[in-house]
Amino acid sequence: MAWTRRVAVALVALLAQDASAQTGNARGSDFLRFGCSQLVVERTDPIVNPGLRFSPHLHQIVGGSSFNVTMDPQTIDPPKTSKCTSCKMSEDFSNYWTASIYFQSPENGTFRRVPQMANGRQNGTLLEQEGGLTIYYMRPFSGTNKKTTVFKPGFRMIAGDPNLRAKASGPLVNCHRCLAKADRIMGGSGAPCDRSDTAEFPSKPCPGGIRVTVIFPSCWDGKNVDSPDHRSHVAYAPGNQALAGDKCPASHPVRIPQVMYEIMYDTSEFANPAYYKNGKQPLVYSFGDTTGYGAHGDYLFGWEDGALQRAMDALGTNCWSETCPALKLQSGEKLISCTKEQQAKEDVGTNTWLKELPGSPMIK
Repeated sequence: MAWTRRVAVALVALLAQDASAQTGNARGSDFLRFGCSQLVVERTDPIVNPGLRFSPHLHQIVGGSSFNVTMDPQTIDPPKTSKCTSCKMSEDFSNYWTASIYFQSPENGTFRRVPQMANGRQNGTLLEQEGGLTIYYMRPFSGTNKKTTVFKPGFRMIAGDPNLRAKASGPLVNCHRCLAKADRIMGGSGAPCDRSDTAEFPSKPCPGGIRVTVIFPSCWDGKNVDSPDHRSHVAYAPGNQALAGDKCPASHPVRIPQVMYEIMYDTSEFANPAYYKNGKQPLVYSFGDTTGYGAHGDYLFGWEDGALQRAMDALGTNCWSETCPALKLQSGEKLISCTKEQQAKEDVGTNTWLKELPGSPMIK
């Protein structure tokens, strides 16, 4: 991608911001970055499959405890309904979820869910979370207009397409980074979804894990909090990069905070070179995708009134990742303790080997 110098420098430093916070060297930035611990792993999806107790494939969910099979905005207001949040920002009761990854044994074809691990800080320590996701809210890295308009209650969207089995045209919005042991904490160098990353699963062992990035659209039509396909009300900015500047198409003129996920998968147990031969690799997404092109994420807004807008307006001054006076934080112990029981109860292969993927999606 043709990154501008400013964008490249800013994004290479994405993992460095927490080190600044820990040393007390708060500084301005164009994004928030914080960890969310695992809330639940189950087959539910209130955006794509509302009301369905067992959705077609498994998801890993973080955020507000009001997460439910049905998230009707007329009846569920996450900040008021949630008893806790598994995110570091205590005013954030949004829900964020992605598909799980499984290792399929080349010996007998059984499946084991690849565990998630906490993301790292530049100073070599881990974010306060167990598994889960790392969340970014970003304003434009380039251009002169830094203003963003935050989401309205009930807003939701998805990024990526689980039906893809070949590389999509246009900017890379979902990607995989294969980490060496030395990259375990730092996550490697370079901007997200740059030439170090691939749309497909890595074709070699990743002893330091795999970092999956999901980048959401940055422009909104200004009217609808959802759409039938959960995509049409939002759009990526014009150009050849997913991480956007301050421009938006006329059809979607409102610049919203750009949401990005990082999911760290611990593939160290499955990094045997014998698993990667003759063009094959042993990983599969929970919806049956062995290519990796179908990586995707779901987002459901649930911040308390005004909190996210305060933070976005404060970016560029003394608001830097978790060092942001505009927001309230909670302890690592508290966010990690925010979990809930499965609504769709089943063995998901966390500590066992499964004969089939949950929901038995076709492998392709």
